[in-house]
Amino acid sequence: MLYIQLPDSTPRLLPFYLAMEEYVARKIDAEDSFFMWRVNPTVIFGRNQLIENEVNVAFCKERGIQTYRRKSGGGCVYADMGNIMLSYVTKSEQVAFTFGRYTTMIVYMLQKMGIEAQATGRNDILIDGRKVSGNAFYHIPGHSIVHGTMLYDTDMYNMVGAITPSTEKLTSKGVDSVRQHITLVKDHTTMTIDEFMNHIRTTLCDETLTLTDSDVRKIEDIMQEYLTPEFIYGNNPRYTVRRKRRIEGVGEFEIRMEMKNDVIKDINIMGDFFLTGDIGANILTPLRGCRLTRESVGEALTCEVGEVIHNMTKDMLVSLLTEEQGTP
Repeated sequence: MLYIQLPDSTPRLLPFYLAMEEYVARKIDAEDSFFMWRVNPTVIFGRNQLIENEVNVAFCKERGIQTYRRKSGGGCVYADMGNIMLSYVTKSEQVAFTFGRYTTMIVYMLQKMGIEAQATGRNDILIDGRKVSGNAFYHIPGHSIVHGTMLYDTDMYNMVGAITPSTEKLTSKGVDSVRQHITLVKDHTTMTIDEFMNHIRTTLCDETLTLTDSDVRKIEDIMQEYLTPEFIYGNNPRYTVRRKRRIEGVGEFEIRMEMKNDVIKDINIMGDFFLTGDIGANILTPLRGCRLTRESVGEALTCEVGEVIHNMTKDMLVSLLTEEQGTP
């Protein structure tokens, strides 16, 4: 696999590395590419999440923690210089297959160190039953991108405070509770973070490409989209109807609809689910102007829903939208 490295070690904002993933996918002719990065304290939330639901904005401002949105689904995470971020880009249209392949590689890399790791659930990698890595994926034409965290070390106070709703007090008990569910690589190895990153690179990659200054400028151009208020804060209709539910194996959903005479004028679907297709063109647009009945919604949704929202069926989505009780 090809390792992509930058021409210098200049500190960069988190959106630069998200833009770098896109640039590598579109411009670098390699079957499989990989790179690692670290950032100053930052919260990154999923493509379809509401910032006010996921981020303690006041805490982040007070502590100088930056907040950005990514284009993949999944949940909200905190990153800092003790948290290694991993990016994998491959020429594949099969997002789910790619995701499984990536987590298998990461598990193998940890097991090679003598650490008994395993992939579990939708997107986690565990050591001794505790989370050490969370991952997300998305698709662009011709390529799949997987990126995730690797908790070598981190500031637990910041982690808990930044992603805790502002109505909840940050206490040592809160930190202790989270600490019981996660683990740090440094607790399982004598390697320094630099040695660990070198182990990751040499285990997964066998050749290197160094980007040019021209490449960096083009990545910075792509990055500008991630910095716009429209992208960061998203589309939030003046909703009159809201649906909230968690669907096992799919994710958490919050649907907001602006209604007029039982017709959907506007709609947004938010949550920590994973997208494998264009939710706007395939789901949101067809639902605008649709009556909010099971029959009308079912007729409007002509796409294969599972090819847009990972692990979801059309019946699940129709039941969620029309608020049928019970398990969809």
